[in-house]
Amino acid sequence: MFDFTKDADKKSSTGKKSSLGFGEPSKGKMISSGGAAVIGPTVTIEGKVVSGEDLIVEGSVSGSISAKGHEITVGTAGKLKADISAKVVRVEGSVQGDISGVEKVIISKTGNVLGNIDAPRVTLEDGAKFKGSIEMDPGETATSELPAKAAIKDNAPLFSADKSKAS
Repeated sequence: MFDFTKDADKKSSTGKKSSLGFGEPSKGKMISSGGAAVIGPTVTIEGKVVSGEDLIVEGSVSGSISAKGHEITVGTAGKLKADISAKVVRVEGSVQGDISGVEKVIISKTGNVLGNIDAPRVTLEDGAKFKGSIEMDPGETATSELPAKAAIKDNAPLFSADKSKAS
């Protein structure tokens, strides 16, 4: 890892001042600019991408992308054939794969998604293209509203369309 500080007076390992402001490699400390990592439009990645910070994808990714606790944005030039998992997922480009958002998933008006979405909140802007299924609040099941098994007598159906038996 390198310490990318903005201190132009810092000396490099050769003893000379660095005009770019790059210092010595840091020993075990993580430096973060507070921004987001960017996969540029001419970059192609095949495999698994794991990010510990926000990520903007303008290039091409095949495989999977994960950024737990962070945001992933698929830019307008982004073309993904990958499953995505993050705190927040924004899609402005093209995604073929499943998307899982811990907080929310947003498909913008320029976004195109072919796959399933699993998130507590989903926003599809006017003009967004989406084909797949959406699962919201996956921890909550519809069966929790049904009566308990002990309340069902003689294996009778819960609902009957025959009005003559409903007395």
